[in-house]
Amino acid sequence: MTIRVLIVDDQAMVRAGFAALLAAQSDIDVVGEAADGRQGVAIGRSTRPDVVLMDVRMPEMDGLEATRQLLSPPNDPATEHRPRVLMLTTFDVDDYVYEALRAGASGFLLKDAPPADLISAVRIVAAGDALLAPSVTRRLIADFALQQRPSPRKNPQLRLKALTPRETEVLELVARGLSNSEIATALVLAEQTVKTHIGRLLAKLSLRDRAQAVVLAYESGLVTPGDR
Repeated sequence: MTIRVLIVDDQAMVRAGFAALLAAQSDIDVVGEAADGRQGVAIGRSTRPDVVLMDVRMPEMDGLEATRQLLSPPNDPATEHRPRVLMLTTFDVDDYVYEALRAGASGFLLKDAPPADLISAVRIVAAGDALLAPSVTRRLIADFALQQRPSPRKNPQLRLKALTPRETEVLELVARGLSNSEIATALVLAEQTVKTHIGRLLAKLSLRDRAQAVVLAYESGLVTPGDR
């Protein structure tokens, strides 16, 4: 299956470099480029990409608002198409990263990451997973601790009651930044079993991916900054 990618960045050289790199892959097709968030939303709705590489800071409309608009339900359900959004940042914790994940982004990647990482990231989010490495998760947690943003959700704690005790344990470890293999070791489970638990808890909580699971775990109080 070919992965359709849209690149949204206000720097022409960045767009050109990413486009050339991705287009050279046999399983990736760059279907469009945009210089700001407003253009990105318009082109995204017309080209219906699988993955959007979205810069965070842009003129006209920033990447956060563009992500919200791309992932919000359309007026006409028949036209619904929600791509996976991979945020591009200059720093490993940008001020907008937490809000972008809350808006539905599937993760984020540094602009100066090695080319192989960019290609891998596109494939990871296209497959439905989140690009949230343990080290990135820990930085996100630190940012959460500093900001202490109020939760926009109603009674997020109540949502966790749908989980089994084991699923709750797995969610807690995901939120602490452990990889699937580390969770398997900690709980003495097979890694495939961990993947199954994660899939089930995401379905029960109506979450798109691991990134949203981390956000909910902190907003619900299941895990608090400083936990180990």
